Amino acid sequence: MNQPAFDIPAVPAARLPDLLRAMPKAELHIHIEGSLEPELIFALAERNGVSLPYASVEALRQAYAFSNLQSFLDIYYAGASVLLKEQDFHDMAMAYFERAAADKVLRAELFFDPQTHTARGVPMATVIDGLHRACVDAKAAFGIDAALILCFLRHLSEDEAIETLQQALPHLDKIIGVGLDSSEVGHPPEKFARVFARCGELGLHRVAHAGEEGPPAYIRSALDVLHAERIDHGVQAVHDPVLMQRLAAGRIPLTVCPLSNQKLCVFPDLADHNLRALLDAGLCATVNSDDPAYFGGYMNDNFLQVFAATGLDARHAYQLGRNAFEGSFASDELKRGYIAQLDAVFESFR
Repeated sequence: MNQPAFDIPAVPAARLPDLLRAMPKAELHIHIEGSLEPELIFALAERNGVSLPYASVEALRQAYAFSNLQSFLDIYYAGASVLLKEQDFHDMAMAYFERAAADKVLRAELFFDPQTHTARGVPMATVIDGLHRACVDAKAAFGIDAALILCFLRHLSEDEAIETLQQALPHLDKIIGVGLDSSEVGHPPEKFARVFARCGELGLHRVAHAGEEGPPAYIRSALDVLHAERIDHGVQAVHDPVLMQRLAAGRIPLTVCPLSNQKLCVFPDLADHNLRALLDAGLCATVNSDDPAYFGGYMNDNFLQVFAATGLDARHAYQLGRNAFEGSFASDELKRGYIAQLDAVFESFR
């Protein structure tokens, strides 16, 4: 994308929240299972006859107290147990798209974890067909361009990831890429070198979680071994100046998730978040919601809260918005259209 620089207007602090709410966005780091709100979990449990270990919606919501990534994952997988039929996956994604549309999301690239479901006997086709149908419906209902990224669970073996890829082969026309998520520490990217190499041969885009709780070395491995095109999270890169220079020079997108980082104690105080440092160093950082049902906010919540806590301004807002569109896997034609809409909204605030 080589467009002339846009003359970003100076927007007074009082008007900044309105700009953040109005600006068009791309979401590149959303785990669709992590958008399952307690109300929908209970509704699907009733529909499917699933018994939950919580007495009420409120009791489940009160259980959302996480001290680290693993304590979150434990309840995350329990919530996913209500997803059994194609319609369940469709309804979950449509509930997310409705919220995303309200937050002015034009492009959404959804992560999904098939192993969480196939391990429970849910067929791969059920998962992918339900989510894909929602992506099609989201375009008609909300004007959102949506795509799917299949993620491998890194706490499981690479052989299991290879088997998952095998199961997904008949459905590759419905996904645009693969990712790597779940427990990071102790599961370095190189553990999945073979399956990612195969995905590259199949022409799939490759992204990977790295540098959330894991060290900068994991980011380096994701780039060098997995040939990841985007780094999901990546906030630990600031501890390696050479890596920072590489990320900036290569315009490698980082899909940063501020409220998630706060909730999982990566940055216990949002005011200490390093998003500004990443942007000021020239990195292609973006803002995303990760698992919004569990971490307290969707896209606008993440923008509004991190901007209020760190003092970011309209220049940062524009850069974050443009970075996300450029860092997406949309066509160049779509990207130009998204950026034109971004420019128009910022122009309206001049």
